[in-house]
Amino acid sequence: MDRTPDLAPGRGMAVAHGAFNVVGGLWPLVHLRSFEWVFGPKTDVWLQMTTGGLLASCGLAQLAAAAGPGGPAHARRIGLGTALTLLAVDLVYVPRGRIRPTYLLDAAMQTGWITGWLRTPTEPRRTAQPGR
Repeated sequence: MDRTPDLAPGRGMAVAHGAFNVVGGLWPLVHLRSFEWVFGPKTDVWLQMTTGGLLASCGLAQLAAAAGPGGPAHARRIGLGTALTLLAVDLVYVPRGRIRPTYLLDAAMQTGWITGWLRTPTEPRRTAQPGR
């Protein structure tokens, strides 16, 4: 039986990270009470809603990009930018006491996404053509 290989390397990573970002972004929008229970109360709820909406939008863009031929490379750029930004916020503001230490769990996840993207090819491998 002939198996068809995945046509675009990185597609699975794009889908996984995109879904993670959509869920993470929607969480405070859908149920702020449980989000604040885990990550602490927010004084500027509008800012949390804005951040959640932007994160969900990034995730949707990653999911949409996953299907296109050059999409995984685009999803990688979105994913690395998002993960690096969130990691920086976590690592700067937890030590300052501005956000709860539970954000270090997010820092660990963001580090995982960064590592995953850096280890995942997003372009098809070129194979040597016989006779050349």
